[in-house]
Amino acid sequence: MDSTNGTPASRPVLFYDIDNCLYPKSARVHDLMADLIDKYFAAHLNIPWDDAVRLHKEYYTNYGLAIEGLVRHHQIDPLEYNAKVDDALPLEGIIKPNPELRQMLEDIDKSKVKLWLLTNAYVNHAKRVIRLLGIEDLFEGLTYCDYGEQPLICKPDPRMYHRAMREAGVERVEDCYFVDDNYLNCVKAKDLGWTVAHLVEEGVPIPATQASQYQIRHLRELRTVYSQFFKPSDSAGKNESK
Repeated sequence: MDSTNGTPASRPVLFYDIDNCLYPKSARVHDLMADLIDKYFAAHLNIPWDDAVRLHKEYYTNYGLAIEGLVRHHQIDPLEYNAKVDDALPLEGIIKPNPELRQMLEDIDKSKVKLWLLTNAYVNHAKRVIRLLGIEDLFEGLTYCDYGEQPLICKPDPRMYHRAMREAGVERVEDCYFVDDNYLNCVKAKDLGWTVAHLVEEGVPIPATQASQYQIRHLRELRTVYSQFFKPSDSAGKNESK
């Protein structure tokens, strides 16, 4: 899998978010990450814990990533942050291969659509997660938030979606399909002209206003909402869990 490509696509592109999308929120990776981020805020900004938690939430809400606020306002080293937060997560004990997920991805007809990853994580974390899920060979590329870049660009900034299109080699927004668990990320992608499925995991409250064209409870529902990209049903889903 390449990080970037840029060769014009002859197929539409189906972009997948990674965290809390390719694995469930119930894995609680986000909670572990939030705790490490709060500790980083408290230690590196030398502020009380409650202030660290508040500022973390404020930066995440305003910028889409806590790290962007840290870089913008406190000039921290983003790669050091990555080492203390994302790279420090004990993912090997949490994320395991998912046969149903792999089967669903294998049942997509790659002659009809290009599979591409689009994440706000740094490249190390992104590749680590898909390796642990056992699906790294099924995607043609990856667009990630480059922590070595100034300014940082991440979803829901429209520039991040344009970067993903450029790297995946797709020119028309009409040829962009997307699935993400984050409400605002889905809203902004839809506003740009993408066709979007908002993943609202079972047990997560349904939003008062739907974020995008589709709202799903499980990735298996992509077989229905993006049915044009899947192989015929008689040859697909044979190993899918009931």
